[in-house]
Amino acid sequence: MKSLKVLFTAFTLLVGATAGLAVADDKATAQTFYDFLSNPSSDEKIAALKEAVGENWESIGDYSGAIKSREKFIGQIGGFGQLIPDLNWNVEEMFQDGNRVIVRGRATGTPTGPMFGVDGGGKSFDIMSIDIHTIEGGKIVRTYHVEDWAGALGQLSAE
Repeated sequence: MKSLKVLFTAFTLLVGATAGLAVADDKATAQTFYDFLSNPSSDEKIAALKEAVGENWESIGDYSGAIKSREKFIGQIGGFGQLIPDLNWNVEEMFQDGNRVIVRGRATGTPTGPMFGVDGGGKSFDIMSIDIHTIEGGKIVRTYHVEDWAGALGQLSAE
């Protein structure tokens, strides 16, 4: 009976440790997304993002029904990297629930020209973002995201 308890305890610890590794791996996969956002011109970060994000990944940023593909997203963020060379997307908090990783992020930067029609004249912005990543088979397959771009434009246009 005692050896059965030892075996059961060992099994429980093994399962718990394995589950913990899956959570850590999913969080590491999500972190790759933010590493790319902070370095969107880096070929290394683009390659890492393509490895972390499924080929049919869906970027969903509003209720229009429009889904941005992986390639379109990389192109858009690459443009941001040119406009905002000091763009930094910091993970403030990251939580996992099942196959979803939820991130509260902070984006900062100083555009070198007009952004969304607003010329900040060298001013910087500091905004919050919330993302929900669905991860399947070690790849991000869908991301719902909200960024406070209105707040950024308000900061850039403030007197």
